Amino acid sequence: MKRLLPLLLILPLAGFRPAPLPPPMPQDGPVRVALVDRDRGTELRSYPADGQHWVAGERGHRYAVRLYNDSPRRVLVVLSVDGVNAISGEDADPSQTGYVLNPGQRADITGWRKTQDEVAQFVFSSPSGSYASRTGRPDNVGVVGVAVFEEARRWYPRPQPILRDRAGPAPEAAEASAAADASASRIEGYSAKSQAPALGTGHGARESSSVRDTDFERATHSPAQVLQLRYDSARNLRARGILLDSPSRLDRQPQAFPNRYVPDPPAR
Repeated sequence: MKRLLPLLLILPLAGFRPAPLPPPMPQDGPVRVALVDRDRGTELRSYPADGQHWVAGERGHRYAVRLYNDSPRRVLVVLSVDGVNAISGEDADPSQTGYVLNPGQRADITGWRKTQDEVAQFVFSSPSGSYASRTGRPDNVGVVGVAVFEEARRWYPRPQPILRDRAGPAPEAAEASAAADASASRIEGYSAKSQAPALGTGHGARESSSVRDTDFERATHSPAQVLQLRYDSARNLRARGILLDSPSRLDRQPQAFPNRYVPDPPAR
């Protein structure tokens, strides 16, 4: 009998799901991913280069990872920020806990999960000020990724997969897997580097964000979809030869309610 791991379910959002402001980057699979600059209130455009997709962030700005479940079924999304699981704080691995999205749901993940009711905000920071660097894991700063799992259809007979429990695989298999993952990470992390990254993701102020526990049986041991976005400063992206649109040139529709809260008045 396959063991069900406790996962986190994002509470459904009220109202209809609005369309993203800039065009979404093309992706094959049930989930789309984007980064949202929360201080500007805009979804950041992604730019293809070197076989990857890049986003220009701005130091000091809060951001969210926006997830779209375009499928008619629930999916599990394991979220990695700078190589760290955004819920558990572990070195990210697809086998870990994640967020469950309902069919057609859009959800904004705004920070590092602290409790079922609170997160520490994602903030574009210096690489040395990132949560990953401050916890001794700077090697994967500058990348946001998701591993997506589809839910098992219980009425379908399936061959039993070989599963890893929390104790992990046999020592030889674990060492071989770790070596392969480390090698792939080095190749992926450095193949497109022309200069040191200028941004990381900091551990910002606390804010409310409520979820609840649920169970989810994965249809497969391996993820059905893996996506990643690289992020860096606009200056570094231009140094890579990536031509950026200025914020004023991005397609944006007028909004009746552009701000969430009342700002302070100007100083006299």
